Amino acid sequence: MAQAKTSFLTKLTYGFGAVAYGVKNNGFDYFLLIFYSQILGVDPGLVGLALLIALVFDAFSDPIVGYLSDHTRGPMGRRHPWMYAAAIPVAIGYYFLWSPPASISGNDLFLYLVGISIFVRLLITFYEVPSSALAAEISRDYDERTSLMAWRNFFGWVAGTLIAAYTLVVILAPSETNPAGLFNRSGFQTYGLIASILILVSILTASLGTQHLVPTLPKAAEKTQKTLGSIFSDVIETLKFRSFFSVFLATILAAIATGLSMSLNLYLNTYFWGLTSDQLSVIILSVLAGALLALMLAPLLSRTWGKKKASIICATLILFLSPVLISLRLAGVLPENGDPVLFPILVGVAIVEMTLTITVQILMMSMIADLVEQSELKTGRRSEGVFFATITFTRKATQGLGVWAASLVLVFANFPTGASPDEVSADSVTALANLYVPAILVLWILKVVAIAMYRIDRRKHETNLAQIEAAGTN
Repeated sequence: MAQAKTSFLTKLTYGFGAVAYGVKNNGFDYFLLIFYSQILGVDPGLVGLALLIALVFDAFSDPIVGYLSDHTRGPMGRRHPWMYAAAIPVAIGYYFLWSPPASISGNDLFLYLVGISIFVRLLITFYEVPSSALAAEISRDYDERTSLMAWRNFFGWVAGTLIAAYTLVVILAPSETNPAGLFNRSGFQTYGLIASILILVSILTASLGTQHLVPTLPKAAEKTQKTLGSIFSDVIETLKFRSFFSVFLATILAAIATGLSMSLNLYLNTYFWGLTSDQLSVIILSVLAGALLALMLAPLLSRTWGKKKASIICATLILFLSPVLISLRLAGVLPENGDPVLFPILVGVAIVEMTLTITVQILMMSMIADLVEQSELKTGRRSEGVFFATITFTRKATQGLGVWAASLVLVFANFPTGASPDEVSADSVTALANLYVPAILVLWILKVVAIAMYRIDRRKHETNLAQIEAAGTN
């Protein structure tokens, strides 16, 4: 069994692997909807539908990959063969997501978007499920797992934020040769190339950097013949815990909320708050401060309050940030757009909101890791891959259900496609805000309720470890 404590270098190497997911995730969250609808002319409802279809494939592929990685045997261990296999194909797929054939345009791109989205998601599953599962194998310590997840989330958010800021400030910056700025199609192709290279480097670095840990990690059980039905039966048996249902439901709700928020971020900041390109880049870079603060805050809260209580407190505080800010603007309380007082307020709220959002994500992932020993006592199997398949599923729901929900908001708000800020009516902008606020509030309130059902605290986790140790010595 792996050591309770891990070296700083191991945390950095493992955490760096999240750069791939952060870059890909940020592209789907910030740019995909606006790229395909406003630039390529695809109806936003069709964009959301395409990602929803791809999400259905994820519902089947994630648990299967998780289960298969749990039972993979070989000199490279259970996880690394899958991680290596994903590296090159997912980088190629992500590049072509942003470089569709020039011969196809408008709604004719729907089938292309469906196919390439399924391909990218499947390959991300090959990497993200096994690599996420490594956290529960590298350490069994209650707080050390939170630290591992903190580094993983830190690199994921920082990488996604930096590539988004660079894209907006440099690649898509208005110029004499590129007057369209954000609406420049070739700029997104450049972004796709850079992002694909980062994804490839991240996966290979993390895979090679953690390969030396394989001899200390749990081994797969003896290989047995399994049908697809028996695999799903084992998966269902593994996941039949109240605490699992709690954290699964909570992460699903948080993923949808985050996807909704991120997908409409550019819309709200551009059309509702009237921010310039430079101001948009500052708002995006504020995520860096949030990621750094969460890196320090999450382990501290885990040690002080425990993961469940800390998650509930942070998730509750989020309710009083951007939704309240938008409501105050709708009520005419905040300064008008362009007022020098407004922008610092938006930046401050963005930093606090991102700190709390990332902190909740870290704690929830660490809570998933603590379910592994509870399951092992009941089933006799170590099923890290199955449990963390739920994490990749909910994360990808950020781009699926979240973007789909965002597209519905745009449809119901009658928001025009291909329109610059001065071409959108005030009624459409107000409708967008009026639909967004209640949707995001309901999702976060339900998430808090779901977290409250979780039952594994520090004492229960230590009891589970003691029982496993005792069983191993008998």
